[in-house]
Amino acid sequence: MATEMLNEVQGLSNLGAGIAIGFGAIGAGVGIGVATKGLLEAIARQPEIAGKAVGFFLLGAALSEACAIYGLFIAMKLCGMIG
Repeated sequence: MATEMLNEVQGLSNLGAGIAIGFGAIGAGVGIGVATKGLLEAIARQPEIAGKAVGFFLLGAALSEACAIYGLFIAMKLCGMIG
């Protein structure tokens, strides 16, 4: 009985890890896509701001990628890979 319960908890933990990393990756992908679209539109309208706009884009992409890193951390924690 205890073994069955432990297996169920482990299974749900793995499911939660998959959901965490999945939503994290989707969020990062959408965020970087929106940031790229904004960058290209800004450069198309005013090509002279390209250098400054790329700096802001990289900042936005890094913040968006943090979402995926948080999802990875949570997934690793749920799977027991991290203390």
